[in-house]
Amino acid sequence: MQPKVQISDQGDLFRSRLDQMLDRQHELYRLADQIDWQFFEREFGPLYSVKMGRPGVPIRLLVGLHYLKHAFNESDESVVARFVENPYWQYFCGFEFFQHRLPLDPTTLVKWRKRIGSKGVEKLLQATIATAVRRNDITPQSLERVNVDTTVQEKAIAYPTDARLYHKARVALVKLAKERGIQLRQSYERLGKKAYIKHGRYKHARQMNRAKRELKRLKIYLGRVIRDIFRKIANPDQTLTTLLERSRRIFNQKQHDKNKLYSLHAPEVSCIAKGKSHKKYEFGCKVSIVSTSKDNWIIGTQAKDGNPYDGHTLKGALKQAAQITGITPGNAYCDKGYKGVPSSLNGTTVHLANKRKSSMKPSEWAWYKRRSAIEPIIGHLKVDHRMDRNHLKGAEGDKINALLAACGYNLRKLLKLLLFWLVKERTFLSWGRLSPIQLNTV
Repeated sequence: MQPKVQISDQGDLFRSRLDQMLDRQHELYRLADQIDWQFFEREFGPLYSVKMGRPGVPIRLLVGLHYLKHAFNESDESVVARFVENPYWQYFCGFEFFQHRLPLDPTTLVKWRKRIGSKGVEKLLQATIATAVRRNDITPQSLERVNVDTTVQEKAIAYPTDARLYHKARVALVKLAKERGIQLRQSYERLGKKAYIKHGRYKHARQMNRAKRELKRLKIYLGRVIRDIFRKIANPDQTLTTLLERSRRIFNQKQHDKNKLYSLHAPEVSCIAKGKSHKKYEFGCKVSIVSTSKDNWIIGTQAKDGNPYDGHTLKGALKQAAQITGITPGNAYCDKGYKGVPSSLNGTTVHLANKRKSSMKPSEWAWYKRRSAIEPIIGHLKVDHRMDRNHLKGAEGDKINALLAACGYNLRKLLKLLLFWLVKERTFLSWGRLSPIQLNTV
């Protein structure tokens, strides 16, 4: 059913309104009044039924919690808990009076993300850019030159080893078989656990021959359970069929095979080598990021399945940036990983970081130097905005998490700019160049 409508300007005899209690010069208070919240009502309203079901949670509350979650690096549970403690967060999410209880269950955020999908989350990123444009923090000229780069968004999986995969696959198959009443010849619960522990101890002691023997034993146990289930049941259900297929992939894959399976619960995970000395391999997906060269605003983020070549992601990244901002970038600056890309792509001139300073004018070289400004942006996305380890499910979860991380980055940037202008306004007020009335109207 359609979400509840939050009634405004309704008095309460025994409670004070939040706008009367809070500091109106606080950056989060001011930002709440500058975002176009009706945009989300228009975009997400059609996703709800008109008559069936109970009234939905207000859309502004759901959007605001996702903004705050990734802006301040919170989980679904902690952002709801902090919401009750912080009146500025409550005002940002559209409440007029202080709330003493949790506004919703954290699982509601999961269901809402599935409802809107990655295309809907792009609207959240688009709204942050639109807010910055209305404030003149982003100009049309700054959207014409962009920096593009890729990084790896790691998935929340354990480091994949053959022994662990064999052991986990067998445990999962035995559990499902018991739930369905399948009588196995042998479950290997004790023997499998014992072999898994021995394998780890032998590896730690550098006794490789003994470790290989235990690894072979774990593989044999998995193969026996797979064949036993196939003999006992003719038409397995969808859940068991999926697990059997993944278990057979793990059983059959070799060391140098391509498209290997690295996790039972996340089959979309890929092994990506980015040439880092401290971390040779990363397990997740590749993410393409587009930022403005001048002001470092993120205007596009795309998570790609598998391990595509960087140059193959450039066309889609520039197309997404043009859809979000409404302006096609005129120049895109990339590193040498995009070697082989055409010099012009859909009206955008592509510049690779493979030229010398003496080969161009100083004004053009200044833009080439700005290409590396995207590297600290990637660092902030991972450290401060939850892109270091993705806990959302599936390939769609990879796309949603990358987009929400970009939303959190842009939101923090808006808050810092609001705080900067507030300090500047108060400085002018102390100098007598600005009246208190003008300060409240800025």
